[in-house]
Amino acid sequence: VQLQASGGGLVQAGGSLRLSCAASGRTFRSYIMGWFRQAPGKEREFVAAISWGGGSTAYADSVKGRVTISRDKDKNTIYLQMDSLKPEDTAVYYCAADPSGFPIRQGAARYDYWGQGTLVTVSS
Repeated sequence: VQLQASGGGLVQAGGSLRLSCAASGRTFRSYIMGWFRQAPGKEREFVAAISWGGGSTAYADSVKGRVTISRDKDKNTIYLQMDSLKPEDTAVYYCAADPSGFPIRQGAARYDYWGQGTLVTVSS
C-alpha cells in the first residue's frame, strides 16, 4: 500500500486548503482512510476518517464543521477540504489507512499504512 499526500501550503487564517491522498497498491473497499496531523512538539492527533466502501465519516471535535473528508473511488484518492483555517491548524498532515475496516477508529495505532505528510501552515 502506498499513500501519497499533497496539497499543503501556507494560507492566512480564515482561508481554505484541500489536501489530497492518492492511494495505490491494493483494493481499498473495506478500508478506513484517515487524516491525522502533528504539530511541532505535540503528539499526532486524529483529524477525520472515512470508510472507503460506505462513505461513513468521523471528525475530531476540534475541526468539526470546518473540515470535510471525501473520497473519489475512480481516482483512488481521498480529500480533506479545510475551511476557516486557524493558526492552531498548523501541522504536518498525514493520510493513513486502516485495513481492519468499520467501525472508524481514531487511534493512530490502528492505522497500518501512512503517507509521507504534507505541511499546512496557517498564518495569523
